[in-house]
Amino acid sequence: MVLLRASGIHKSYNQLDVLKGIDLEIQKGEIVAIVGASGAGKSTLLHILGTLDLPDKGNVVVQGQDVFAQSAKKLASFRNKSIGFVFQFHNLLPEFTALENIMIPALIGGGDEKVIRHRAQELLSMLGLAGRAEHKPSELSGGEQQRTAVARALINSPVLLLADEPSGNLDSKNAVELHHLFFQLRKELDQTFVIVTHNDSLAKMADRQIEIKDGLIYT
Repeated sequence: MVLLRASGIHKSYNQLDVLKGIDLEIQKGEIVAIVGASGAGKSTLLHILGTLDLPDKGNVVVQGQDVFAQSAKKLASFRNKSIGFVFQFHNLLPEFTALENIMIPALIGGGDEKVIRHRAQELLSMLGLAGRAEHKPSELSGGEQQRTAVARALINSPVLLLADEPSGNLDSKNAVELHHLFFQLRKELDQTFVIVTHNDSLAKMADRQIEIKDGLIYT
């Protein structure tokens, strides 16, 4: 089943054409790696797929819904509930515990705090962090911080998880563990992943590799 379809995506910044007409389909349950040289437009495409940025032309359809046809308010709600994000530098809020960081997107969405807390604790256990719930980011290792960020991305049970160089700030051991975690989550939660990466081993593990070169998908 096609979960996401992007058609004719163009994006420019000033006079620089970054994306020059991207067509892409992602199937439900797939793990897809987007690869290419620095500056090729990988992160730009990921941000558009995740509705963090708007295309100059083209459209993105998720589960049959043209996401950019919505009002700004509805688009923000869609993003919060339907898409999870994992970034290279985890972006955890330093003043909050691991548990609180995980809960934040669901609290923003207006859910019941007791239910959200229980779900966050379940995710901490699933990701091997049950004993770290009350620790702040500065008290966690790099691998633990990134797994906390993955749990935060999953708190609203998104239909799609987007990761931008998720292991780029990890040592090789933690990178391998994170890569295997993605496949575990696909198996256990039927999660769909689109991952921008320079990590060759992660790219080779994916179901598909999509290479972007000069603003286009290169085959």
